Order: sequence, then C-alpha cells, then structure tokens
Amino acid sequence: MKIPTVALVGRPNVGKSTLFNRLVGKRISIIDDTPGITRDRIYGDVNYKDYRFHLIDTGGIDVGEELFNKEIIVQASIAIEEADVIVLVVDGKDGLTTNDYAVRDMLLKANKKVIVAINKMDTKKATENIYDFYELGFDEYVPISAEHSDGTSDLLNAIVSNFNDQDDLDYSDDVIKFCVVGRPNVGKSSLVNALLNEDRVIVSDKAGTTRDAIDTPFVYNKKDYVVIDTAGIRKRGKLFENIEKYSVLRALKAIERSDVCLLIIDAQEGIIEQDKHITSYIVDSGKAVVIVVNKWDTIKNKDTDIRTFTKRIRNEFQFMPYAPIVFLSALTKKRIHTLIPQIDEVYTNARQRVTTSALNDVINEAVTLTSPPSYKGKRLKIYYVTQVDIAPPKFVFYVNDKSLIHFSYERYLENKIREAFDFKGTPIVFQFKNRGENQ
Repeated sequence: MKIPTVALVGRPNVGKSTLFNRLVGKRISIIDDTPGITRDRIYGDVNYKDYRFHLIDTGGIDVGEELFNKEIIVQASIAIEEADVIVLVVDGKDGLTTNDYAVRDMLLKANKKVIVAINKMDTKKATENIYDFYELGFDEYVPISAEHSDGTSDLLNAIVSNFNDQDDLDYSDDVIKFCVVGRPNVGKSSLVNALLNEDRVIVSDKAGTTRDAIDTPFVYNKKDYVVIDTAGIRKRGKLFENIEKYSVLRALKAIERSDVCLLIIDAQEGIIEQDKHITSYIVDSGKAVVIVVNKWDTIKNKDTDIRTFTKRIRNEFQFMPYAPIVFLSALTKKRIHTLIPQIDEVYTNARQRVTTSALNDVINEAVTLTSPPSYKGKRLKIYYVTQVDIAPPKFVFYVNDKSLIHFSYERYLENKIREAFDFKGTPIVFQFKNRGENQ
C-alpha cells in the first residue's frame, strides 16, 4: 500500500521546521531565526496510532526577491504535487500577511485537502488573531504551539482522518541506501539530479547551497534505492555559521545511516586535505565506499589523466586502497551509467559471508608462505579464524598471544584475504583473541 505524504507549507519563519521536528521526533530540518533557512524539501516519517506517513518540510514561500525564493517556490510546488494532505502553517502572533495569501493562492490551485495549523498560540496576541485566519477560506483550522507541543495531537488526528486504513508499511531490508558526501561545490547535488532525472535538490554555483541531508527513494533496474544528498562538509575550523555546523553533523549522521558512501572529488581542483578528512569519517564508520571523480568533462586528455588521477588517489588515500574509482560528469551525464553497478557491487561485497573452512585454508596458506612474528623467542600462532559479522565483514582470529600481532603482519593477512575473496569497496575488520577468550 502507498504510504501517504503530508507537506508542511507556509511563508518563512512561521515554525514549519519546529513543527516538522516535533512530529518526526528527530532534528532533521535546520531551524534558525533567520527567515528562509529551510531551503529544500526535507523528508521524514511519522508514526501515529496505527498510521504511518511521509512528512515534507518545504522552504518558506516568499513573494519577495530574496536569493533562492524562486527555487523554493518550485520546491514547494513539487511538494504540493506529491502530497495527499497539505498543512498550511501560519503565525498566530503575526496574523495574516501578504505572503500567507500568496501561499493560499498556490494551495487553491492544488485542489488538495488543506488543514490550516495556526502556530504560536501560546501568546495572548495569537488568541486575538485566531479568527482572522478564517479569511483564508479553508475548511479545517487547528490551533497549535509547535514549540511547546500544544495541539499537535489534534493536528495529527486531523491529518490521519484523511487516510485510509494502512497495513504493512515497512520498507524492505533490501533497499540500498547510499549517501553523497564531499566538500562544497564538487557537484554532489548535480550528481543526485543526474541519477534521478528530477530536480529534487536546489542546485546552485554558490558553495554550501544544500544545507540539509535530503532522502530520495528511487527505483533503478527494478531495484529500490534511497539516495541521501548531504551538505558539503566544510573544513571544521571554518564553520562560522550555525547552519553549516548542523549540516556537518547531518552529513556524519547520513554516513552512519547509509549502506554505501559516494565520496565526490572535483576533477578540476584535484585532491585537497579536506577530502582526506571526509574520507576519514567514512573509514571510521566502516561503510562501503565508491570514490567518484566528478567534472571529468573538463579534462582534455582523458585516458592519460585517468591513469595519472588513479595513481594520485591511491597515493593520497593509502588508508583506503580497497575503494573503486568512477570517473564521470554529472553535468553531461557521461559515464553516469557506471555508478549504480559499482554501488551494487560494493554493497554486495560488504554483506558477503565466507565459510570458516575456506577462510582457514587461506590463512593457513598465508602463514606457510610468511611466518607470523615472534617476540623474545615466542612466536604468534593462529589457531583458527571465523567471520562473525557483515557490513563491514568482521573476522575473529583465535591466537596464542594477541600481543604478538604486528600491524604489518595484520596488513599482510588482510591482503591475502582480499586476494582470495572479493571485498572491493568495503573495509574489513580484524579482532584478535587469545584462545579461550569469549569464545
């Protein structure tokens, strides 16, 4: 059964993001006192009673000439198109404004069920203004205070009263979630748009224009995916703006929520120190990864430069030699078709299980070829190895004395496992235990 979609729309600074976070129960929308701070559609899921629905928080609709207003109107229009129920959020304290009427006019054209949520009703002035909002001409009005959670149950009851009964609405476990991360202006949003063929995110030449993580489900070759487009991670020392701080946290959370991370690098600018910091977040999270070199259309001698660039990436990212590299152009869509197969491959590899017998055959052969290290006459003995987890694959080695393990021998064993089994694109984790320890 289709999960209903509800869109929160309204002029800037009426409290849509506060209401969104109150209903979803997580801090997803960026909230700031500056009008116009929620600049893109944000998706979340709400569970209430026996119902579940998608909730969209749109950028504030403003008829002024401020930057992004045109794009935000387009975004809100798409959200209105997608929504089964629309919640028009108004500010009870301020009363009706020109922009409220502008939003009303958009909604009347949509011909959808509209509920007016009169927010900030915790003030005396709001109580005096409440009846003015009936001029908007809609059927249903619910007074609320999103900040204090007053009236939100009434609003939820009004929303779900427009739904049919819902049955099993859980997503399938085989949906592949991947995030798009990288420093600002490397083309993350353009890449998402190229994959989706829909302007789901605002694309701008100005660095830092995608401030939030946007989840977008899509189907490709009859397989389900969710792409998470994150704000560009700026150098941590330069995060002067509150909004950018939230976005870095959001990007790190997006990495945590993903099965696969796409690390986007700008072919024109090459690899800089900040790219390595972002990579370290991915490595620390243990996620599968694909390195995507974007803007490849700007490179003239492509064959020679692919070899040169690959060598440079391997040099700079020595701690992540397992990551495949894809060269493409989000702008021209050249080689874009090579990306999803790589995502599929590293996703599968991260979930691969190796039988204990096959694993021990490889390790025994490795030990025969190169003896384990010894210290003060005591040599490391590996009794057996077993895989205990996936995503990332984790292997436990039972040994005589784990203090004898040297990082160079550990790397040697990892190389031998990678030679025998296809773990391209995923880190693998080793744990060494003394025999009899927590078996």
